[in-house]
Amino acid sequence: MMTDLFADWSDDKLAGIGLRRREAGIEIDIPEDANIHAMTVGRQLAEGRADAPAMIFERGEDELEHWSFGQIDAAATALAAHLRALGYGRGDPVGLHTGMRPETAIAHMAVCKLGGVAVTLSQLYGPDALAHALNHCGARCLLTTESGWAGLRPEAATLFPALEHVLVSETTGPERDLRDVLAGPTPAGFVPEYTGADDVALLMYTSGSTGMPKGIRHGHRVLASYVPSISLFFDLSMHDDDAVFWSPSDWAWVGGLLDMLFPAWLAGRPVVTSEARFKADWAYAFMARHKVTHTFLAPTAIKRLAQTPNPRQDHDLALRVICTGGEALAADTLAWAEDRLGVVCNEFYGMTEVNHLIGNCARLYPRKPGSMGVAYPGHKVCLVDAEGREVPDGEPGEIVTPATAPTRYLGYLNNAEKEAELRLGDWMRTHDLAVRDSDGYFWYKGRSDDLIKSSGFRIGPAEIEECLLAHPAVAEAAVIGKPDPERGQIVKAFVRPASSARPGPELVKELQEHVRTRLAPYKAPREIDFVDGFQMTSSGKINRKSLRAQESANINLT
Repeated sequence: MMTDLFADWSDDKLAGIGLRRREAGIEIDIPEDANIHAMTVGRQLAEGRADAPAMIFERGEDELEHWSFGQIDAAATALAAHLRALGYGRGDPVGLHTGMRPETAIAHMAVCKLGGVAVTLSQLYGPDALAHALNHCGARCLLTTESGWAGLRPEAATLFPALEHVLVSETTGPERDLRDVLAGPTPAGFVPEYTGADDVALLMYTSGSTGMPKGIRHGHRVLASYVPSISLFFDLSMHDDDAVFWSPSDWAWVGGLLDMLFPAWLAGRPVVTSEARFKADWAYAFMARHKVTHTFLAPTAIKRLAQTPNPRQDHDLALRVICTGGEALAADTLAWAEDRLGVVCNEFYGMTEVNHLIGNCARLYPRKPGSMGVAYPGHKVCLVDAEGREVPDGEPGEIVTPATAPTRYLGYLNNAEKEAELRLGDWMRTHDLAVRDSDGYFWYKGRSDDLIKSSGFRIGPAEIEECLLAHPAVAEAAVIGKPDPERGQIVKAFVRPASSARPGPELVKELQEHVRTRLAPYKAPREIDFVDGFQMTSSGKINRKSLRAQESANINLT
């Protein structure tokens, strides 16, 4: 097993990344008065950095908005005072549907000043999912943009019967313009009502891949609990003087909000943002223009960047650290990031309900290509069987952590049954499968509900997908179990071919042989479909459940 990496660290050094030493071992420090505003913008103001750059919003290549921490805070105070005048305060949900714009970041700070709850809503949501979230939490106030609201305006009264106030940035309709509110004067006599660590700060609706979105409640403690792991997966370099942060991941989700925006402001460094659609050529040019040094990218995004073999030949990049999570990162993709892109790429693992359990930090310990990393300090992570008994190293098991885990959520909103599904005795379960090796490294084996059971074999799709991605003809891949009367299920793969590939029967045979020889004969896909693209969840993952539903429908039709 790996030795204690922090045995020689002083108490001050541990405190610098949010840790403290106790008799029982290293713990994460979560102050009772932890508050997201105080940890981010408030901290920068207290340190005299009101004029320091906080955000650059690129409307277009030639149109930039620059915001300092002081300007962010003044706009947040103006918004908070306006919302209070409308009757909103402590504990009230406020819907944030403003996308990757300064309005979203400002609104989070304003909701903190109210003591309210920020309901994070992706602009990728369709009308039904958005209506479900707003109606489910009973939000009476929504902040949105003209582009996000224009298509909803005609049927808003029907879709959102509980809404009383809608503020629309740059509106062309009758609503109050959110931009005008943000530009208002700082109100005299406004006193913020900051809440503490265990008060609800965020209500984050899941992507809904298994039904309608479910509201996950997080307290202000969540950001404090993330500090050590954030520090590690950004390779202990967040405070670099020239650090500039960016991510294409939606700010309605953990990856964009809690793994990028708030961490940058924890460190007092600027975030750059744009509403442009992610494409590899655009992303390279954007990062070069803004001298981005630190980014969070989902593995799918890294794979798309990796289609450019030698990006530094064409782009003057300052990028040096990528953190990634949300799905397994293929060993070949990691090798490209380090060898061709020339960056440190630290993978980490968790889920919205309990995050940052496992991960890497290249500066402190070696990474094993294809591994998720080791348990992060302050976390206990185990692998168990179906009865909750720990399995030995080398044996597959479900990843679990104690129900008292420091990064835990406060529960689902009005969904005790779903909460119960995440409990296995004293454990909080993830439904993810892994193997731990003798050095303490975890190796992802897929979702427990994604397992393929074929002819008595238990097959995880993740390793087959990684194997397919190692073939030069494959750009993206997803693997599911297709019902089969003889074998129970067969392995079926969906492949988006690389631009240079020629999809057809010969390539099917070649890919089957590739998996057969690289993994095992019983893991080779018996069927392979070539596709132009994949339906993605709003958190950026390939939606395997939609592929399974599609196959079931095809079988029923025949």
